[in-house]
Amino acid sequence: MNAVTTRDVLARKGGTPLVCLTAYTAPVARLLDPHVDVLLVGDSVGMVVYGLENTLSVSLDTMIAHGAAVARSSERACVVVDLPFGTYQESPAQAFRNAARVLAESGARAVKLEGGLEMAETVGFLTTRGIPVLGHVGLQPQAVHAQGGFRAQGRSPEAAEAILADAHAIAEAGAFAIVVEGVVESVAARVTAEVGVPTIGIGASPRCDGQILVTDDLVGLSPSSPSFVHRYAEVGETIDAAAARYAADVRNRAFPSDANVYKAKRAAGGAG
Repeated sequence: MNAVTTRDVLARKGGTPLVCLTAYTAPVARLLDPHVDVLLVGDSVGMVVYGLENTLSVSLDTMIAHGAAVARSSERACVVVDLPFGTYQESPAQAFRNAARVLAESGARAVKLEGGLEMAETVGFLTTRGIPVLGHVGLQPQAVHAQGGFRAQGRSPEAAEAILADAHAIAEAGAFAIVVEGVVESVAARVTAEVGVPTIGIGASPRCDGQILVTDDLVGLSPSSPSFVHRYAEVGETIDAAAARYAADVRNRAFPSDANVYKAKRAAGGAG
């Protein structure tokens, strides 16, 4: 299988929809890799894996460690790693230093950062220096406090126009694609129609050029999921049932059975 590059992603504008999922670990990356175009190592790892309330305290070292695990375990998908909060907003130079670390130490092919007009200069600074950037507009988890929580964006005409301006700015600055999150459907569709790079929707529009979900939501490992998620499996229920059976077998001394223990080797034959 040929590896998907950022140029391949860009070329899919208006074509076959891009399939994208999150991955934070090697085993999950291996399972998803044959089926997806993009594996995003999101800073959502803080909430999904570490049980944090939001993504704000996730460190760059954490993102690099998880990014490396996913990159080592995938052959086809384009692996993208989030730049966490506070590692790129200060200046384009700060963003370059940290993005360069991510690519060099994780083996990922691109970084993702949140923001619109205010981040366009940074996106341009990175892309002209060889760092591919996936943009992110609409609901921005790193700006959860400024945006008033996890709520849909673009409900008013003014808010819709601001999202469109953000998307245009990031696309024109050189991003190869843009995640459009938690945006009113008609606004996400308009963004997709107007910008020249692929849009990847999450809680947005079926007319986006691709879709992404948090894998744990997709397979039923999250205790609850946003309304825009379709749970394709209930792996959590399977794990719960397996753990219950194991616990019962241990308590009843049914496990380990004779087949699950090591046997001493028989001594060589004695004198005849």
